[in-house]
Amino acid sequence: MNKKTLSIILVLAIVVGGILFLSLRNLSCSSAQPMVNQAKGLAEKGDYLAAKNIYQKLIADYTNSSQVGDWQKKSEELNVKLLFSPAITAKSTLYQIQPGDSLIKIARKFKTTPELIKKSNNLGDTLVPGKKIKVWTAPFSIIVDKSNNTLILKSDEEILKTYTVSTGKDNCTPVGSFKITNKIVNPTWFKKGEVIASADPKNALGSRWLGINQPGYGIHGTIEPEKLGRQVTEGCVRMSNRDVEELYIIVPSDTEVTIVD
Repeated sequence: MNKKTLSIILVLAIVVGGILFLSLRNLSCSSAQPMVNQAKGLAEKGDYLAAKNIYQKLIADYTNSSQVGDWQKKSEELNVKLLFSPAITAKSTLYQIQPGDSLIKIARKFKTTPELIKKSNNLGDTLVPGKKIKVWTAPFSIIVDKSNNTLILKSDEEILKTYTVSTGKDNCTPVGSFKITNKIVNPTWFKKGEVIASADPKNALGSRWLGINQPGYGIHGTIEPEKLGRQVTEGCVRMSNRDVEELYIIVPSDTEVTIVD
């Protein structure tokens, strides 16, 4: 067999292989569509857990589908909706409010946040003794990966949501295991002796601050959302204000934060 014939055979094999790959992928997408439609319908009805389970099955059964990334995103969105809903899951419990209870007292008892209890039960400022409410019981943890500028929120070993963040320029964000030590709404920025109020448009901390036990470092919002996904900060981890406000509701003080290269 001469070189010319061999080259033609190789080209044909590549073309046929490509056609088969695309055909199989299209077939996979087509056969998955009824499940996708079912998941969307369940989510629209508020059955977030059932919808999430379908997306997880899609991810497991159709690993080569071009839609896997979208299914994963939908699954993570449903995780947060579940957190913020009164639906009881394996990681939450139904608690009956006792006389003398407060949101802070209940949150401390279950190592969660008053904000999460309030949001997931659509509560006002007054608690009614005898009323049963949902309380999250599983611990949260955070992993910041500087190599791809992501922050992963986990509960036990389950990934709940992945956020795009910015980390320190010249790789200056510290690496290691830390804990959240303080949480502030609309933080004041103390910048090298200068005090910049929360309402000042020059305040680079955005709408929330979650400080860690490494003095001067923390997770916070931003006034430059267009720079997310890059290593541009002075060492802190920046998130969009919308994302950091969401995270602020979810994670309590003492949550473990692991930062890796």
